[in-house]
This record gives sequence, C-alpha cells and structure tokens, in this order.
Amino acid sequence: MGAISLRLSDELAAVSGECARALRVSRAEYIRRAIEQMNRETLTQLRARRLAEVSDRVRAESLWVNAEFAAIERDLVTE
Repeated sequence: MGAISLRLSDELAAVSGECARALRVSRAEYIRRAIEQMNRETLTQLRARRLAEVSDRVRAESLWVNAEFAAIERDLVTE
C-alpha cells in the first residue's frame, strides 16, 4: 500500500476530523473515502466526455452516409 503525505489547511483538517468522528472512522479513512469518491466521479466524467466525442464523430459520419443515400434516391427518381 502506498503512502501519501499531504498538508491541509487548519480549517480543512478540523472539518475533516469532525466529519470523520461523526462517521466513526479515522480521518485517514475519511480522506481515503473522499479520494475514492472523487476518482469515481472523475472517471465517470471522462467516460461521458469520450462517449460524447465518439457520438459526435458517428453523427457526422451518419449525416454524410444519409446524404449519399439521398443523392442515390434522387438519381433513381430522375432516371
């Protein structure tokens, strides 16, 4: 298991300690849980961003394909 040393403002340390006591966990456990939650949220945002980018690419390609089909249909009607 890795170790991290970090500095917190006095206020953040105090509030973290109060919240940890309210949950009956150590401040270290409280901070671990906070990091895990932030990691989950960040990964969810990154997945959503990647999905939106791929969706935009697919949408553009679909519009191009639809335009080609429309042109073929117009050609068939005018023949």
